[in-house]
Amino acid sequence: MTGPDGKPRDRIWLGSYGEQVAAAWLRSQGCVILARNYKSPRQGEVDIIARDHKLLLFVEVKTRQKGAKIRGFDAVTKEKQALIERGANSWLRELRTRQLPWRFDVMEVNVKHGELPEVNHIRDAF
Repeated sequence: MTGPDGKPRDRIWLGSYGEQVAAAWLRSQGCVILARNYKSPRQGEVDIIARDHKLLLFVEVKTRQKGAKIRGFDAVTKEKQALIERGANSWLRELRTRQLPWRFDVMEVNVKHGELPEVNHIRDAF
């Protein structure tokens, strides 16, 4: 991806763009976005927290250039999963309940300059 000046976009821009695309896609599916880039006091983090009716979604977003050798899902390591789980546990503590159903999802956003992004929503990823 390149900017208006023709220079390549950096990884931070690409990640932020992918999260915007993922959030818009979730909203188009009827989900309500509750938080983005949630950071817990216990060193946990979640890219997107959404509600799909009564179900809470803790979503990790991985953005890649189309044709990348490693798929986004494969970059969600056990260490990354633990970080997301700590963030989810913190969110549930703030709600003061564990009675709500929840799941962990991964969204792959694949981009190529001049094309619409492709979204792959992996439900119950881990």
